[in-house]
Amino acid sequence: MLEQIFNFSFLDKAASFSIPDILAALLISFATGLFIFFVYTKTFKGVMYSSSFGISLIAMELITTLVILAVSSNLIISLGMVGALSIVRFRTVVKEPLDLVYLFWSITVGIIVGAGLIPLAIIGSVIIGLILFIFANRKTNDTPYVVVISCAGEQAETQSLQLLNTHTKKHVVKAKSVSKEGMELTVEVRLKESSSQFVNLLLGIEGVYNATLVSYNGDYYM
Repeated sequence: MLEQIFNFSFLDKAASFSIPDILAALLISFATGLFIFFVYTKTFKGVMYSSSFGISLIAMELITTLVILAVSSNLIISLGMVGALSIVRFRTVVKEPLDLVYLFWSITVGIIVGAGLIPLAIIGSVIIGLILFIFANRKTNDTPYVVVISCAGEQAETQSLQLLNTHTKKHVVKAKSVSKEGMELTVEVRLKESSSQFVNLLLGIEGVYNATLVSYNGDYYM
């Protein structure tokens, strides 16, 4: 009985892994990870590009592939891996919604490659990459902008909003700040044919002493 309990050989379990299969899985995972990284660099629309995030996509896919290879080979390892990963907490803030897509894409392909479904991983990655190329790089004239107008009275405010109504597709007042020196309006606008000439016209209104047009990414903070 004691011999059966202590009869454990790590080398016997290690020998059950096929080295060529492991190398092939990691090579395919690395190739698809490079493809995901390439698509990420070509479709990135954020303000500051982070090369470390792109590299982490490749590393995450490789690590996920190793995890799935280990889990699929032994039931005890799979249970231990679930318990170990359940206590891990990540606090890195992902600001761009597309970054979450790339993270999930990288993890998913790593799982599929580790499970041995190579055609599914390759064909699925190509299709997802093409879709992201088409939609992420699609140009549109309906990009939102924010106009910040500093004026010195209600009459100037009314004339400014009337001018925006005439020279933009749509405008929505996001904020209005009033002080003894005057007031400041923050207005979200949609441009007509990407024309920003109305900003110059705003300064021609009596009582308007400053007008600024900035790009708007959808996040607004006071």
